[in-house]
Amino acid sequence: MLRLPKFPVFLYFRLMSSKILVLLFSLIVFISSSQAQQEKLVWSDEFDYEGLPDPDKWTYDVGGHGWGNNELQYYTKERPANARVENGTLIITAIREDHENMAYTSSRLLTRGKGSWQYGYFEIKARLPKGLGTWPAIWMLPEENQFGGWPKSGEIDIMEHVGYDPGVVHGTVHTESFNHKIGTQVGKQKEVEDFAAAFNVYAVDWNETKIDFYINGEKYHTFENTGGGPADWPFDHPFHLILNIAVGGDWGGAQGVDDSIWPQEMVVEYVRVYSEKPN
Repeated sequence: MLRLPKFPVFLYFRLMSSKILVLLFSLIVFISSSQAQQEKLVWSDEFDYEGLPDPDKWTYDVGGHGWGNNELQYYTKERPANARVENGTLIITAIREDHENMAYTSSRLLTRGKGSWQYGYFEIKARLPKGLGTWPAIWMLPEENQFGGWPKSGEIDIMEHVGYDPGVVHGTVHTESFNHKIGTQVGKQKEVEDFAAAFNVYAVDWNETKIDFYINGEKYHTFENTGGGPADWPFDHPFHLILNIAVGGDWGGAQGVDDSIWPQEMVVEYVRVYSEKPN
């Protein structure tokens, strides 16, 4: 009978030692990377609680005056039907109902007075509403109007989507020189086919020279500091975050509003602010 040579024991242990070293090295790299990301994380809401949004992190815009865009909703305050946290997510809901002389209710959450930042990497994982008349937004406004009222002090739209153009997500900035009121806004669009069926990650990386826009880690737009002063680049002072669903309005309702689709939800898994873009 042919006998195969036995595998030398010392080679076996050498092979196992090599595998263990590789695993240990990989673990060290992972831990180091995780620690580096945590050190860069300066603010977040992971929505790991139940009930109303954390009052230490969020406040509300309230009212139904059209919000400068002839919008149809009334934004409520501390009303679970319009904004609540459950099952590890924030749920913002727009509802077809008569309220304070308006035909819809919704919520507009913001970190104003709770958290504002000059520069950083802002990342939000969300599932968007759908249907004619929906207008969800994830965006930023200045904590103080340092250069004057809108748009002189700037606006950063991390994500906007209008229901009549499903799957087309917009990333835009508005300044005195570049804004939609005079048709000069600077923005780009990216197709997100599963915008309403899955969670996608919307982000901007903002520093003193430019603002990069990302979806699921892919950069699709850059707005650069022109050096032309605050009329072009008012982005050198703190901004806060805003999450909302508008109904109708000059843009969201440009092709009408379908009264049969409500309620509609924007579901947010997390909001994170880093001092700089994590690896």
